[in-house]
Amino acid sequence: MASNSPAPEGIEFQETPGAGAWGEWNPTEDSARPLRGKHRVLKPRGGLARSSTVLGVGVIAAVGAGGIATAQDRPQVAISVPSLPDLLGGGDHGAGAAAQADSVTVPRQADGEQDVRTQAHGDAGEALRHRILQQAESQQDAAESQARAEAERVARESAAQEARSKKEAADQEAEAARAAAEKAAAEKAAADQAAAAQAETKTAADAGSGSGGGSSVKASGGWSLPTSSYTLTSHYGDSGSMWSSGHHTGLDFAAPTGTPVKAVGGGTVVSAGWSGAYGYRIVLRLQDGTEIWYCHLSSMAVTSGAVGAGDTIGRVGATGNVTGAHLHLEVRKGGATVDPLSWLTARGLDV
Repeated sequence: MASNSPAPEGIEFQETPGAGAWGEWNPTEDSARPLRGKHRVLKPRGGLARSSTVLGVGVIAAVGAGGIATAQDRPQVAISVPSLPDLLGGGDHGAGAAAQADSVTVPRQADGEQDVRTQAHGDAGEALRHRILQQAESQQDAAESQARAEAERVARESAAQEARSKKEAADQEAEAARAAAEKAAAEKAAADQAAAAQAETKTAADAGSGSGGGSSVKASGGWSLPTSSYTLTSHYGDSGSMWSSGHHTGLDFAAPTGTPVKAVGGGTVVSAGWSGAYGYRIVLRLQDGTEIWYCHLSSMAVTSGAVGAGDTIGRVGATGNVTGAHLHLEVRKGGATVDPLSWLTARGLDV
């Protein structure tokens, strides 16, 4: 609805064809005349500031002349709002100043009508939200990957530590077993050495006292008993299933293992080693060709060469086919066995 109030002096209204019951005033440089009277006129600093001033005067004049009119069924008007630096300074920033101006839509609202949001702003917000979600997902994936890598590293280190612990435990057990075996072997060697030393001492004592079945060496003939501290258990010619020939071919001197075995006379050791049922055996050949066999020995001190009467050539044992530790002595002439007891007695030895 138009107003009948007169227009301010110096301002002319021009009715736009087809604008409705009241005309829309668009002031121009020709129609906008300067106001009379004393007033302060700001010097324009740029085209954009001059346009803003003219626009403001036009809006004031339109409101004063026509009052407030309804805008229902009227199209929206796009207004270009300059940036704050242009309004304050009026400087010409070229293309940058034009680019900084925000293009907004000022709707003409009716009763109950909602503000219309531009599609550009909605698209920009959706794009920003999408980028934020993508960045959050990327950060979450990176955190999960790092956590999995850390868990795998910890698992590998734990498995390696467990393997090292098991290996160390096995090494310690093996070392303990080796130490125990070495200790047992050392103790056994010490016990054997002590027993041999004791037997040697006892033999020397028996020889000095003349015990053990007579003198160990006959001074006149140079003969010696084969061992000392003995007990005769089996004689020559005894029969039984223990001997492969059906009868005993020698004389058994039962004595502790390690008891020294002596050469009965001067001669040469012609054989020494393992001999089946005889166990470890030494064959001593005397000067007249008689052979003396020392069987079931635990060790051999002389394996070859010349020896004298009373020399230690081995030690009593229980090797071969035996039931206990003893010395099996055989005397052979021309390959045939003779009674050792009679042969020793004939040489003046008290067996």
